[in-house]
Amino acid sequence: MNTQLKTVLSKAKLNFMILASILALAVVGKFSNPEMTNAIFVTADQLVSDLYLVFIAITLGAFVPNFKLVTFGSIGAFVAAAVLLQLGVFQHFTIEHLFAILIVILGFASIANLYRHYREYGL
Repeated sequence: MNTQLKTVLSKAKLNFMILASILALAVVGKFSNPEMTNAIFVTADQLVSDLYLVFIAITLGAFVPNFKLVTFGSIGAFVAAAVLLQLGVFQHFTIEHLFAILIVILGFASIANLYRHYREYGL
């Protein structure tokens, strides 16, 4: 295998872990709780049509040099929003909606960051 390709793959481990976890969530969710999984992914599909969320995710993935900050910051924001949702601060969101937002942000940010690594080496 090409050394440049090995370097890109080693730098993009977190990206592949995020994308694999989204895929695993879909597969496991279809067997354990298909109604909730379907609701989450339908909401995520609707959120993709809201391009501002996609643009934010792509910007985070492509231009923030430390992708771990993007990942853990997104997960931290999700946890904080979920706590606020349970406290009754957010009235118009559900946990499924917040989880769909997390999937869209992490998915598009991972792909954009993976493309950034790809473009660094001109593959």
